Amino acid sequence: MTNKKRFIAGASCPSCHSQDTLRWWIENNIELVECVECGYSEQRKPQSVEKAGRTSEQMIGIFKPE
Repeated sequence: MTNKKRFIAGASCPSCHSQDTLRWWIENNIELVECVECGYSEQRKPQSVEKAGRTSEQMIGIFKPE
């Protein structure tokens, strides 16, 4: 199955600053952005994965050395 890659209208590449050259798609639940002009790429995990990082841990106290 091929993923449909879409261009991001009006967006500028953070590397080469070209406008309308960034394309976006999702692969294995990871958002990918790539510049077709200079080859810059970026990956982002879905927000649900980022928030789930350390939710099961609780702080039990603060160590204050004297």
